[in-house]
Amino acid sequence: VNQEHEVIQIETASRRSDTAERAITLEELFKAPPGRPRPIRTVMTKGVAGIGKTLLTHKFTVDWAEDKAQQEVHYTFPLTFRELNVLRGRSFSLVGLVDHFFSGSKEAGICSFQDFLILFILDGLDECRLSLDFLSTQTLTDVSESTSVEVLLVNLIRGELLPSARLWITTEPAAANQIPPECVDMVTEVRGFTDPQKEEYFRRRSTDEEQVSRIMSHIRTCRSLHIMCHIPLFCWITATVLEDMLKSREKRELPKTLTQIYSHYVVLQNKVKMVKFDRGAATDPHWSPQSREMMESLGKLAFEQLQKGKLIFYESDLTECGMDLRAASVCSGVFTQVFREESSLYQDKVFTFTHLSLQEFLAALHVHQTFISSKVSLLEHKPQKKKTSKNLLHCGVEPDFNLLHQSAVDEALQSPNGHLDLFLRFLLGLSLPTNQRLLQGLLTQTGSDSQTIQRTVEYIKEKLGESLSTERSINLFHCLNELNDRSLLEEIQQSMRSGCLSRQRLSPAQWSALVFILLSSQEHLDVFDLKSFSPSEEAFVKLLPVIKAAKKADSCGLSERSCADLSSVLSSQSSSVKHLDLSNNDLQDSGVELLCEGLKSPHCKLDYLRLSSCDLSERSCAALSSVLRSQSSSVKHLDLSNNNLQDSGVKLLCEGLKSPHCKLDSLRSVGSHVPSILSCSSSPHFLSGCVNTDVGGASLASDLSSNSSSVRELDLSYNHPGDSAVKLLSQRLHTLR
Repeated sequence: VNQEHEVIQIETASRRSDTAERAITLEELFKAPPGRPRPIRTVMTKGVAGIGKTLLTHKFTVDWAEDKAQQEVHYTFPLTFRELNVLRGRSFSLVGLVDHFFSGSKEAGICSFQDFLILFILDGLDECRLSLDFLSTQTLTDVSESTSVEVLLVNLIRGELLPSARLWITTEPAAANQIPPECVDMVTEVRGFTDPQKEEYFRRRSTDEEQVSRIMSHIRTCRSLHIMCHIPLFCWITATVLEDMLKSREKRELPKTLTQIYSHYVVLQNKVKMVKFDRGAATDPHWSPQSREMMESLGKLAFEQLQKGKLIFYESDLTECGMDLRAASVCSGVFTQVFREESSLYQDKVFTFTHLSLQEFLAALHVHQTFISSKVSLLEHKPQKKKTSKNLLHCGVEPDFNLLHQSAVDEALQSPNGHLDLFLRFLLGLSLPTNQRLLQGLLTQTGSDSQTIQRTVEYIKEKLGESLSTERSINLFHCLNELNDRSLLEEIQQSMRSGCLSRQRLSPAQWSALVFILLSSQEHLDVFDLKSFSPSEEAFVKLLPVIKAAKKADSCGLSERSCADLSSVLSSQSSSVKHLDLSNNDLQDSGVELLCEGLKSPHCKLDYLRLSSCDLSERSCAALSSVLRSQSSSVKHLDLSNNNLQDSGVKLLCEGLKSPHCKLDSLRSVGSHVPSILSCSSSPHFLSGCVNTDVGGASLASDLSSNSSSVRELDLSYNHPGDSAVKLLSQRLHTLR
């Protein structure tokens, strides 16, 4: 189950630089990598809403039709789950299903699918409302046998029905686990715009160089906007708002938060409706009763369907929310850039918001307005209570927004997949008088005062002091930004500038603020050195999210207790650590054994490990040897210098060096101490000072001389391997000291 809201996933991906990943072209989509024994049949492409997955499938189909990509494919059949959902309860054969969508396929003579190489594109798995049961669905192999659409899809994806076909499935990350991993041969991801591509996008929209420069400069200074601009559609929303504001004669401050951007956007779309459809003037009152009623209906639909996790709406969904098809069609006709009716091959109408974030914004608007008008918190599904608590203050008959906001914070923190994270940012942002003025005429102003907002800020800071996941903490800092409060971050930034951070006793909330700042800094994520902050075990534990995101990490003041946490970091799929230096820490053998569990994980990306002077013995060598033998291990450079490994330890290491899976390129063992993963010396080494007799040297010589050994560099400084061993080693190694 995915534990992050899509926006947080984008933020995480923007920090990640994994050399194991590579960009691929559409032409390479089904090309098997070197060494793969069988061809790629099924590709899954993941990506957050609005990132361009569907557009990519359209481009692929056009390129294929124009003989620019996948020319070996005879027929391509692009299908969407939105359309397949409509067929729930009906029976088809695979041949019949294709003919239903692509009439004339039978007449074209393609009934016998086995005679052709066919590609099925299944777009939008996250929108699937069919029950795909991969465990108990009956097997089907005949393309002409009729059954339910669900059974057809399951057998097609499992490869039992038409195994010669290729499949391309697109999905948002949270829904990817609906398909068993064994049914997917390759996973790709659409990452959206890089920073240069963002600038290119804005430059293509306008020939006004000054305007483009102002927009780019503004986005760079607003982190939440900069992150969201990875999504092409958000770039469009942002550009629409900023270009309109910059061409206005009014000198207004450009929006810095998501709530401000979306408030401006909704107002702008209403102006377009007023001029285009109501035949009014841009100077007319912004919100007519009809427009306000439409927005209220859309807000109700947005919130109720967001609670159910639904992002596309059929007639039954509209009916549940008190909206009929005609009203929905009218809304999509006049607010075309907010709510739209999807084109479909059927009479069944399908509706959706132009982007998930717009649904979240209108949902927050609905909850805010409902609380003002009826004093009902839709998050609690009951009227506001009269009873007060130490955190909740009630002012006469006025609705207490602290009650609503604190309830919303709690709901968002309890969400297993973060689906309310962006909704929460918008809801809090709407409490600011500045944003309420932007929506004047649509939103009833509440007279929210600075004390109310400050109480919400303090509640969020209390929550930041609790044990939260990194993703939830990050979102709460973005919430504080929506409330125009950066005090916690400014405290830490001042301490960092003054150089006194390592001497301060930080509160839990301040630790969270430090993590947020460091995760936003590319400098610290290139090389993270714990000594710069606080060389202690407490600091190490608090800053684990930063260590996980860093490419190189240097830690000190640690003991064996830290190794379990570090092992979990290394085995995490989202870890970026490639170089780790744990030298001069009292890890002991028990700590290294814990560490090795993470090193054997298939997700571990560690390339260079330094364990010098870590009080290690032959016991650690047994654990490290098992790592070297592991097929998933990526360690190429190992420094165990200044540890008391003894000849017996070296013999154990040699068992790992002989393994065909061992990827070790250089080994240092001077003086018998163990190294870790961060700082790399100019050349990597392994056993310097750890081999005290010719017994260990002979073992090394024998094992490293075997054809299976990958070691190319060996440091045996301050050891006595013996003349015969040196001769053998000289023949095998490129560098010998």
